[in-house]
Amino acid sequence: MSADTRALLEIENLTVRLADPAADDAPKPLLEGISLSLAPGEALGLVGESGSGKSMTIRAATRLLPPRASVEGAIRFEGTDVTRMSGPALRAYRDTGVGMVFQDPRAHINPTRRIGAFLTEALVRNRGVGRREATARAAAVLGEVGIDDPARRLRQYPHELSGGMLQRVMIASVLLAEPRLILADEPTTALDVTIQSEVVGILDRLRRDRGIGMVFITHDLDLALAVCGRVAVMYAGRIVELRDAKDLHERAAHPYTLGLLGSRPSIDVRSARLTAIPGRPRGAFESGPGCAFADRCAHAQDVCRTTPPEPVRFRDGDVRCHLLDQIHSVPTAAREGGAA
Repeated sequence: MSADTRALLEIENLTVRLADPAADDAPKPLLEGISLSLAPGEALGLVGESGSGKSMTIRAATRLLPPRASVEGAIRFEGTDVTRMSGPALRAYRDTGVGMVFQDPRAHINPTRRIGAFLTEALVRNRGVGRREATARAAAVLGEVGIDDPARRLRQYPHELSGGMLQRVMIASVLLAEPRLILADEPTTALDVTIQSEVVGILDRLRRDRGIGMVFITHDLDLALAVCGRVAVMYAGRIVELRDAKDLHERAAHPYTLGLLGSRPSIDVRSARLTAIPGRPRGAFESGPGCAFADRCAHAQDVCRTTPPEPVRFRDGDVRCHLLDQIHSVPTAAREGGAA
C-alpha cells in the first residue's frame, strides 16, 4: 500500500511485539499487519471483543506503548512517520496534532486540582497564553461541550462532577489543544445510556464542525455504525473486516463480524437468550499458524488452521477469510479483485 498524501493518519502493516522480562521466550505479538487510513474530518470505528487490539492500535499511534515493545511498519501523521519522531517533534505531535479521550476520566484528571487548573495548565505552560485568556477559553469550550455555568464548574473539583460531566471536561481538554485528530478510547463505557448518547453527539458534532479526524473505539457495534463512516472489525490483533458503516449491517462477510451482528439484542425479535459466539476471545499471542478465529468458526476447514488468510476485496470491503466464496455462495469471478 503506497502512502496517501490526503490521509491525516495512515497505518501501514503495523506489527507490535512485547517481550516478557520474566520469560526467555521470544517477544509475543500484540498486533499483526494492521493497515488503515483516516482522512481529515472522517470518523473510523474500531470494534471487537476485549483483547482484540483496539486500544493497542491507538496507543501505537501516540507512541504510548510499553518500553519493551518493538514496532514494525509505518505510522504516518500528515505524511510524517510518527515512529521516527523524537524531542520537539514528538511533543508537538502529542500537544497539538492528536488528542486522546480516555475511557475513565476519573483515572486521568487529578482529583486534588480544580477543573480550571486541569484545563488551563497546558495553555499557560506550553503555549504562553495568559491565565485570564486561558480561563476564558476554557469556559467557552465547556459551554461548547454542554456544561452549564462554566465559570462555576472551573472552580469545582472532579469529585463534585458526575461521570458524564467529567467526560465532557475530558473532551474539552482535548479541544483546547485544537488537535487535527481525536482518538476516543471507549469514551462512553462508564456512562448510562442517556449520557452516552449526549457525549457521542458532542464528539460527532465537534468532529464535523471543526473537521477533526476521529478514531472511535467501542464494544457497541450499533454505536460505531451510527457515529462512524467506516468500521474496522478487529480480532486477535488483526483487522478481519474493514468497510463502510452503512454496508456493514447488510453486507458483512467475515464469520466473526456476522457473529457480532447476530449477538445483538433486538426489539423486534423475541428470544429466550441471546445468540453467542462459541468459545472465548483469543489474543494475537495465542494464535496458531492459521486464522485466529478458526477454533470458534462453524465454517473452519483445514486451510484455516494452517495458513493465515490475507486481506481480499469482497463486497466493497477488505476481509481476511479463506472461505468467503463458500460461505456466501459467490463465484470467484464475482469478487472485486485485488488484495488490500
